[in-house]
Amino acid sequence: MRKKILIVEDEKTLGEILRDKLATDYEVSWVTHQAAALEEINKTNFDLLILDIGLPDGDGFSIARSLESRSSLGGKPKFLFLTAQSDPETRLKGYESGAEEFIPKPFHLKEVMLRVKHVLNVRDVQPRLELDQCSVDLVSYAVHFKSGHIEYPPIKDMLILKLLVEKSPQVVSRDEIINRVWGEEKELSPRTIDNAIARLRQVLVDLDESKIRAVRGIGYQWIFSK
Repeated sequence: MRKKILIVEDEKTLGEILRDKLATDYEVSWVTHQAAALEEINKTNFDLLILDIGLPDGDGFSIARSLESRSSLGGKPKFLFLTAQSDPETRLKGYESGAEEFIPKPFHLKEVMLRVKHVLNVRDVQPRLELDQCSVDLVSYAVHFKSGHIEYPPIKDMLILKLLVEKSPQVVSRDEIINRVWGEEKELSPRTIDNAIARLRQVLVDLDESKIRAVRGIGYQWIFSK
């Protein structure tokens, strides 16, 4: 059975392009308004919502909030944001609302296809990691220490951590990390990934590399278990 996607996008040309491209592999519906989106969500069990933020009669955040109370038709679908509103505060708000991905406009269509495929195929992970000295909220991307202190590491670092946890026990290459977190068109030095891992190890108190293991010549692996 083909997975079902709802596109909520008020720009006609973009909506048509996304619908036609995704329809090759998925069952796709497209609406342009918040009211129509809520109506579709109430009658269909979608696997993924692709949400614009700015809509003529509301916004994508309101749609995301409405999913929390949805109890019919099999539960809460995954969602991602596809929007021109890409400032750091809006991106953080998007991830805090539970978005799997936040893709800024303009974007490369192939990147959207890859990220949609990733979101639909990835296994679900627990929203909170309980570690030795802290817990990590993979929804709000906050690290809570037993002392009561809370840290908010850079979003990209936390997206890397979430990817490693999702793929565990597989090893994730640096190239895949770049493609999934920054997009395949982004050219970054592998050193960028190494620096992010170093920051993650520091905040997670992983000095002995018992949580994130480096695999020489390939990438990194999440190995922590309790």
